[in-house]
Amino acid sequence: MRPILMKGHERPLTFLKYNREGDLLFSCAKDHTPTVWFADDGQRLGTYRGHNGAVWCCDVSRDSTRLITGSADQTVKLWDVQTGTQLYSFNFNSPARSVDFSIGDKLVVITTDPFMGNPSTIQVKSIAPHPSDQTSDSVLTIKGPQGRINRSVWGPLNKTIISAGEDSVIRIWDSETGQLLKESDKESGHQKTISSLCMSADKSHFLTGSGDKSAKLWDSRTLTLLKTYVMDRPVNACAISPLLDHVVIGGGQDAVNVTMTDRRAGKFEAKFYHKILQDEIGGVKGHFGPINALAFNPDGRSFSSGGEDGYVRLHHFDPEYFSIRM
Repeated sequence: MRPILMKGHERPLTFLKYNREGDLLFSCAKDHTPTVWFADDGQRLGTYRGHNGAVWCCDVSRDSTRLITGSADQTVKLWDVQTGTQLYSFNFNSPARSVDFSIGDKLVVITTDPFMGNPSTIQVKSIAPHPSDQTSDSVLTIKGPQGRINRSVWGPLNKTIISAGEDSVIRIWDSETGQLLKESDKESGHQKTISSLCMSADKSHFLTGSGDKSAKLWDSRTLTLLKTYVMDRPVNACAISPLLDHVVIGGGQDAVNVTMTDRRAGKFEAKFYHKILQDEIGGVKGHFGPINALAFNPDGRSFSSGGEDGYVRLHHFDPEYFSIRM
């Protein structure tokens, strides 16, 4: 499996997202410029210029016409995917950490960081069909969780919002009223900051990765803990295969300590686990720093990883991968 090295960012990667067809890959990094690539050969198509802070997260609409990005410059911007034009900018009074389109792309859920006395919030905005009608009013604002909320996503059928972050508790909120419906159990749940949250393709379950060196699989309606995958390093990123019963988990020690270790000792590889049996299947090495972002192509035949080293590595699986027997 020869990786395709995609060099376009000057700073560490923060997020990767494929569009629904799986022919485009969007990458966000701390260098202010989200980038779009051909997911087949890793060719760079273009960039979206306008942010002046690290870009933490992005999402793309179902028809691949709109891109939304959340940034440390306290804005969330809506872009035309094809032309790279900025269509709208939502302004906040703290950095925007996570963005996620609802099913149907009519709504977007945005999380903002605690900043200068403002608490962290989860906000729902409605997305107008035409950019000229767009307003910045929030349909719903949820305040409550302490510390940063690293990720919030829509639950099944847009009925709920699932959030996770620094206080290591996963919460399910009612997306109409903002009422707290469920919280993950302190005992069986994560013990440290939850860094990443990834929904399955059918939204029936989701995977969370944490600094407590584990990733956990949860039922997205009942918040039952289904599986736990134990690593030997903090987890920064995780993804669920849409094709096989595999999950990929990536991480590494904090960027601060990277220079003091050999690249093998730093454990900067993406590890594959069997989703049901929880056994490790194999690993993909290559990055010179912790892995900050992982994404599977929607067809399940390739995946990409983004690292602290500023590279995106695109891997097309060999035929042998599809016939692995546990």
